Amino acid sequence: MNIMASRGARALALVVLAATLAACALPRPGPSKSEIFAGSVERQGDAFIVAVNDRVTRATAVVPALGFSDALRRAGRLGSDTINPGDLLTLTIYENVTEGLLVGEATNVAVLDEVQVDGQGFIFVPYAGRIRAAGRSPEQLRQDITGALDAQTPDPQVAVRRVAGDGSTVSVMGAVGAQGVYPIQRPNRTLTAMLATAGGVALAPEVAQVSLTRGKTRDRAWLIDLYDNPTLDIALRDGDRILVQQDTRSFTVLGATGTQNRVSFESQTISAIEALAQVGGLSAVTADPTGVFIFRNEPAEIANAVLGRNDLVGDQRFAYVLDLTAPTGMFNARDFVIRDGDTVYVTEAPAVQWQRTIGTLTGTLSAADATTSLAE
Repeated sequence: MNIMASRGARALALVVLAATLAACALPRPGPSKSEIFAGSVERQGDAFIVAVNDRVTRATAVVPALGFSDALRRAGRLGSDTINPGDLLTLTIYENVTEGLLVGEATNVAVLDEVQVDGQGFIFVPYAGRIRAAGRSPEQLRQDITGALDAQTPDPQVAVRRVAGDGSTVSVMGAVGAQGVYPIQRPNRTLTAMLATAGGVALAPEVAQVSLTRGKTRDRAWLIDLYDNPTLDIALRDGDRILVQQDTRSFTVLGATGTQNRVSFESQTISAIEALAQVGGLSAVTADPTGVFIFRNEPAEIANAVLGRNDLVGDQRFAYVLDLTAPTGMFNARDFVIRDGDTVYVTEAPAVQWQRTIGTLTGTLSAADATTSLAE
């Protein structure tokens, strides 16, 4: 009787276990490969499941295009001696008479220090009146002042020297050595020279972006491109605002990988194989190398190119699948470009779920045996 009761208890335990497993799935990090395929458009789902190959990698290789507009790039450098509103000038005037208009009795030279160019671009010179200085070179201004004084004193000699003032300035902000407002002078009339004046960039060049705002125009460029492409090293203008900041793009990695995390881009472009490497690669114990998925919403133009269609409108859900065991699988993963906001998901191998189920069954039977032994 006791033997029959024991067998009955075990049978009951198996029935309860089977019902429990059927009612709720065992713990796991996410959907299986078959479950993802079940959500495809071909099976009445809402996502396109696409195997990655050479054609797909070319169609989806979209890298954010950063750079400065033609208007900014065509602007010539400010002349090293161009006078601007707010600049300070030193005027030295020589007169060939004993008692001149400006010189004293014991000398024939007069020095006018720190003559500031006003907001309208003019300066005032005694006996010469208001003279436009902004936009002129010191030589041009010298000729203008000489001409204005010539009618009142014989053969005046004038020297004009531009003192570094606060007329033409730019503001530098963000991840630089020293944020601040800097005057545009001979050594720093271009973007990279001004960044050097501000103490350099305090970020890795691969992830640093430089924004420049001029009036209503705001453009961005990669710092590393400024050095690789000299045409991007644009000439600065008064009032320019420079901002240096880190690349904000990121992607998420989930599933059977070394770690699950939100990961920032470490360079302008990151391939699928590099994205996996950043989180420790595939789990050697649980990962299914035939089920590496990249989930993203594709704009219609790329979606149509990938699928060879022309009727799709609006963003489309895509799940790209990589089979790393295929002959070209590693090459495809190396060439497939990860984009901002992507989710990289690695499925578990089917054997792992089976082993987990067996382990649960074994543990449950052991518990049932222990309970039966106590009952006996």
